[in-house]
Amino acid sequence: MKTSPYRMPPGVWVLGFVSLLMDISSEMIHSLLPLFMVTALGASALTVGLIEGLAEATALIVKIFSGVLSDYLGKRKGLTVFGYALGALSKPLFALAQSTGLVLGARLFDRLGKGIRGAPRDALLTDLTPAPIRGAAFGLRQSLDTVGALIGPLLAALLMLLLANDFRAVFWFAAIPGLASVALLVFCLREPPRAPSAKRENPIRRDNLRKLNASYWRVVSIGAIFTLARFSEAFLVLRALQCGISLTLVPLVMAAMSLVYALSAWPFGKLSDRMSHRRLLALGLIVLIAADLVLASYEHWGIVLAGVALWGMHMGITQGLLSAMVAKTAPAELRGTAFGLFNVVSGIAMLLASLAAGFLWDRLGAPTTFLAGAFFCVMALIALMRHPETETELLRP
Repeated sequence: MKTSPYRMPPGVWVLGFVSLLMDISSEMIHSLLPLFMVTALGASALTVGLIEGLAEATALIVKIFSGVLSDYLGKRKGLTVFGYALGALSKPLFALAQSTGLVLGARLFDRLGKGIRGAPRDALLTDLTPAPIRGAAFGLRQSLDTVGALIGPLLAALLMLLLANDFRAVFWFAAIPGLASVALLVFCLREPPRAPSAKRENPIRRDNLRKLNASYWRVVSIGAIFTLARFSEAFLVLRALQCGISLTLVPLVMAAMSLVYALSAWPFGKLSDRMSHRRLLALGLIVLIAADLVLASYEHWGIVLAGVALWGMHMGITQGLLSAMVAKTAPAELRGTAFGLFNVVSGIAMLLASLAAGFLWDRLGAPTTFLAGAFFCVMALIALMRHPETETELLRP
């Protein structure tokens, strides 16, 4: 039976629940990892920023190679499964870590898996979804992914209470939903067949790369500016601890961010199919400026939670939208490559932003770190709105 252009394909739901399970696994660890490094391993904020920046940059940079390979093979599912499997198998390494060096190795291994699966998964989602509802599809997957990011910290906090703050035991438990996500992907997702007439070509040949036009590269530049304005969420965890939230309850901070992110991603994704992309991106930056100013100015735990919630709303407004913009501007035969290139540039920006945040935190304190983030947001907003009189095809729904 033919799928209605306005009905969400089952494969999108499968990818969403795969992301949900893996995010439960990852966030059980990531919501505790900065605390584990600082309290148990004696790491500095700069070390946390370096590890987080290198890890996230690794994930984003690897996406170009997996994206190119998925375009060359004409197959997305195999690489996606491999990437999720690497992520699941990395979880026990955190429980075994006795030094920041092994934590870095585990994070790189984990993010390597994320990098391998990211571009093929996004290209697969695009292949599965009719064009009129792609914004909604990316928003739905992001919402389900973020529900996992909500459940993960809640489980981590519960297990910390039950296991007397035993970080390593929680890390062992985190492997279970990760393995479940791989099983769901293997057995429940069918990849759409490749067109019989399609010829296998090298996606990074010069004549192929010329198909990525100016509109696509503008999306890449917008994504890089947004990433520079938003450093790693690990610093939200450190800010919560600094403001007096107990060690056991700190994971709930990430749960609060994820709750707002999950509730906002799908509605804003659907809105992006009908509303000016420029206005939505500008709204996302304004919300992030508010989050940074709140986090810089107040140290009461309730106000910090409000800033974290605003941070989550910014993510909900912008992340699915940027993916939909990449999908819109990339040729079908180069979707994996396009997502990969987009994430390479964003990966470099993430590394620079996280290193700068860690340096400012150690030298000048948390308020300066968040004020610097607000400054970059203002610069990004100015760049986005430089030519408001012309609404380009790129920035229309």
